[in-house]
Amino acid sequence: MKGIVLYTSKYGATKRYAQWIAEETGFDCMETKKAEIERVKEYDTVILGGGIYASGIAGLSFLKKHIGQLQGKRVIVFCDGASPYEASAFQQIVARNMRDSLAGLPCFYCRGSFDMDGMSILDKSLCKMLKKAVAKKKPEEYEPWEKALMEAGEEKHDWTDKAYIAPILEAVREEANDRQNHA
Repeated sequence: MKGIVLYTSKYGATKRYAQWIAEETGFDCMETKKAEIERVKEYDTVILGGGIYASGIAGLSFLKKHIGQLQGKRVIVFCDGASPYEASAFQQIVARNMRDSLAGLPCFYCRGSFDMDGMSILDKSLCKMLKKAVAKKKPEEYEPWEKALMEAGEEKHDWTDKAYIAPILEAVREEANDRQNHA
Protein backbone atom coordinates (compact mmCIF):
# COMPACT_ATOMS: atom_id res chain seq x y z
CA MET A 1 0.00 0.00 0.00
CA LYS A 2 1.36 3.38 -1.04
CA GLY A 3 0.42 6.40 1.05
CA ILE A 4 1.16 10.03 1.71
CA VAL A 5 0.75 12.26 4.75
CA LEU A 6 -0.06 15.87 3.91
CA TYR A 7 0.08 18.50 6.62
CA THR A 8 -0.43 22.18 7.30
CA SER A 9 1.50 23.21 10.38
CA LYS A 10 1.70 26.73 11.68
CA TYR A 11 3.75 26.14 14.81
CA GLY A 12 5.15 22.62 14.43
CA ALA A 13 2.80 20.24 16.24
CA THR A 14 0.99 19.03 13.11
CA LYS A 15 4.30 18.58 11.30
CA ARG A 16 5.57 16.46 14.20
CA TYR A 17 2.47 14.25 14.07
CA ALA A 18 2.71 13.95 10.26
CA GLN A 19 6.35 12.90 10.52
CA TRP A 20 5.56 10.33 13.21
CA ILE A 21 2.78 8.87 11.07
CA ALA A 22 5.08 8.76 8.03
CA GLU A 23 7.81 7.04 10.08
CA GLU A 24 5.40 4.41 11.37
CA THR A 25 3.72 3.71 8.01
CA GLY A 26 6.57 4.26 5.56
CA PHE A 27 4.36 6.80 3.75
CA ASP A 28 5.71 9.89 2.03
CA CYS A 29 5.21 13.17 3.88
CA MET A 30 4.84 16.70 2.55
CA GLU A 31 3.31 20.08 3.29
CA THR A 32 -0.15 20.42 1.83
CA LYS A 33 0.76 23.71 0.15
CA LYS A 34 3.43 21.86 -1.88
CA ALA A 35 1.11 19.00 -2.88
CA GLU A 36 -0.06 18.67 -6.46
CA ILE A 37 -3.22 16.63 -6.98
CA GLU A 38 -1.77 14.70 -9.94
CA ARG A 39 0.95 13.34 -7.67
CA VAL A 40 -1.39 12.76 -4.71
CA LYS A 41 -3.72 10.70 -6.94
CA GLU A 42 -0.90 8.13 -7.30
CA TYR A 43 -1.33 7.06 -3.66
CA ASP A 44 -3.77 4.49 -2.24
CA THR A 45 -4.03 6.27 1.11
CA VAL A 46 -4.04 10.01 1.75
CA ILE A 47 -3.77 11.30 5.31
CA LEU A 48 -4.27 15.03 5.79
CA GLY A 49 -3.48 16.84 9.01
CA GLY A 50 -3.93 20.41 10.14
CA GLY A 51 -4.10 22.50 13.26
CA ILE A 52 -7.41 23.83 14.50
CA TYR A 53 -7.74 27.60 14.18
CA ALA A 54 -11.05 29.36 14.88
CA SER A 55 -12.78 25.94 14.73
CA GLY A 56 -11.46 25.24 11.23
CA ILE A 57 -8.94 22.56 10.26
CA ALA A 58 -5.98 24.10 8.43
CA GLY A 59 -5.30 22.62 4.99
CA LEU A 60 -8.72 21.00 4.66
CA SER A 61 -9.43 23.21 1.63
CA PHE A 62 -7.09 20.92 -0.37
CA LEU A 63 -9.39 17.97 0.27
CA LYS A 64 -12.54 19.99 -0.37
CA LYS A 65 -11.15 21.08 -3.72
CA HIS A 66 -9.86 17.66 -4.81
CA ILE A 67 -12.00 15.03 -3.05
CA GLY A 68 -13.71 14.12 -6.32
CA GLN A 69 -10.34 13.18 -7.79
CA LEU A 70 -9.57 10.93 -4.81
CA GLN A 71 -12.49 8.53 -5.32
CA GLY A 72 -11.46 4.98 -4.44
CA LYS A 73 -8.64 6.20 -2.19
CA ARG A 74 -8.55 5.83 1.57
CA VAL A 75 -8.69 9.38 2.96
CA ILE A 76 -8.07 10.05 6.66
CA VAL A 77 -8.01 13.42 8.42
CA PHE A 78 -6.38 14.38 11.70
CA CYS A 79 -6.29 17.68 13.49
CA ASP A 80 -4.58 19.02 16.55
CA GLY A 81 -5.19 21.79 19.01
CA ALA A 82 -4.15 23.08 22.40
CA SER A 83 -7.25 21.78 24.18
CA PRO A 84 -7.38 18.36 25.78
CA TYR A 85 -9.66 15.91 23.98
CA GLU A 86 -13.31 16.39 24.87
CA ALA A 87 -15.83 14.34 22.89
CA SER A 88 -18.57 16.94 22.40
CA ALA A 89 -16.08 19.68 21.45
CA PHE A 90 -14.42 17.35 18.92
CA GLN A 91 -17.82 16.35 17.52
CA GLN A 92 -18.51 20.05 16.91
CA ILE A 93 -15.18 20.39 15.04
CA VAL A 94 -16.01 17.34 12.93
CA ALA A 95 -19.56 18.58 12.22
CA ARG A 96 -18.25 22.01 11.20
CA ASN A 97 -15.43 20.75 8.98
CA MET A 98 -16.30 17.27 7.74
CA ARG A 99 -19.52 17.92 5.87
CA ASP A 100 -20.79 17.66 2.30
CA SER A 101 -18.23 15.72 0.23
CA LEU A 102 -16.07 15.12 3.32
CA ALA A 103 -18.86 13.71 5.49
CA GLY A 104 -18.06 10.24 6.75
CA LEU A 105 -14.29 10.48 6.35
CA PRO A 106 -12.49 9.31 9.48
CA CYS A 107 -11.19 12.21 11.54
CA PHE A 108 -8.90 12.02 14.57
CA TYR A 109 -7.72 14.47 17.24
CA CYS A 110 -4.21 14.88 18.61
CA ARG A 111 -3.32 17.38 21.30
CA GLY A 112 -0.87 20.00 20.07
CA SER A 113 1.10 22.78 21.65
CA PHE A 114 0.79 26.40 22.74
CA ASP A 115 3.49 29.06 22.61
CA MET A 116 2.50 32.72 22.81
CA ASP A 117 6.10 33.82 22.21
CA GLY A 118 6.28 31.83 18.97
CA MET A 119 2.99 33.10 17.59
CA SER A 120 2.56 35.61 14.83
CA ILE A 121 1.57 39.10 15.97
CA LEU A 122 -1.96 38.50 14.66
CA ASP A 123 -2.39 35.16 16.46
CA LYS A 124 -0.92 36.58 19.66
CA SER A 125 -3.32 39.54 19.50
CA LEU A 126 -6.30 37.23 18.86
CA CYS A 127 -5.33 35.02 21.81
CA LYS A 128 -5.03 38.02 24.10
CA MET A 129 -8.45 39.32 22.99
CA LEU A 130 -9.97 35.87 23.48
CA LYS A 131 -8.46 35.60 26.96
CA LYS A 132 -9.95 38.97 27.92
CA ALA A 133 -13.38 37.90 26.68
CA VAL A 134 -13.18 34.50 28.38
CA ALA A 135 -11.98 36.04 31.66
CA LYS A 136 -15.38 37.73 31.95
CA LYS A 137 -17.05 34.33 32.30
CA LYS A 138 -17.19 32.15 35.38
CA PRO A 139 -14.56 29.37 35.14
CA GLU A 140 -17.21 26.69 35.63
CA GLU A 141 -18.92 27.99 32.45
CA TYR A 142 -15.82 27.69 30.25
CA GLU A 143 -15.97 25.60 27.10
CA PRO A 144 -13.11 23.03 26.98
CA TRP A 145 -11.05 25.22 24.63
CA GLU A 146 -11.61 28.27 26.84
CA LYS A 147 -10.44 26.37 29.90
CA ALA A 148 -7.31 25.23 28.03
CA LEU A 149 -6.63 28.78 26.81
CA MET A 150 -6.88 30.20 30.31
CA GLU A 151 -4.79 27.42 31.85
CA ALA A 152 -2.05 27.85 29.25
CA GLY A 153 -1.47 31.43 30.30
CA GLU A 154 1.64 32.94 28.75
CA GLU A 155 3.76 29.82 29.19
CA LYS A 156 4.97 27.48 26.46
CA HIS A 157 3.28 24.06 26.46
CA ASP A 158 3.92 21.02 24.30
CA TRP A 159 1.34 18.25 24.69
CA THR A 160 2.31 16.37 21.53
CA ASP A 161 2.58 12.67 22.21
CA LYS A 162 3.20 9.84 19.77
CA ALA A 163 0.44 7.88 21.55
CA TYR A 164 -2.14 10.14 19.85
CA ILE A 165 -1.37 8.64 16.44
CA ALA A 166 -2.30 5.08 17.51
CA PRO A 167 -5.94 5.33 16.27
CA ILE A 168 -4.73 6.78 12.96
CA LEU A 169 -2.27 3.92 12.52
CA GLU A 170 -5.04 1.45 13.36
CA ALA A 171 -7.26 2.98 10.66
CA VAL A 172 -4.41 2.60 8.15
CA ARG A 173 -3.88 -1.04 9.19
CA GLU A 174 -7.61 -1.76 8.85
CA GLU A 175 -7.56 -0.32 5.35
CA ALA A 176 -4.52 -2.41 4.42
CA ASN A 177 -6.24 -5.54 5.76
CA ASP A 178 -9.46 -4.71 3.86
CA ARG A 179 -7.53 -4.26 0.61
CA GLN A 180 -5.62 -7.50 1.19
CA ASN A 181 -8.81 -9.45 1.92
CA HIS A 182 -10.46 -8.10 -1.25
CA ALA A 183 -7.46 -8.83 -3.49
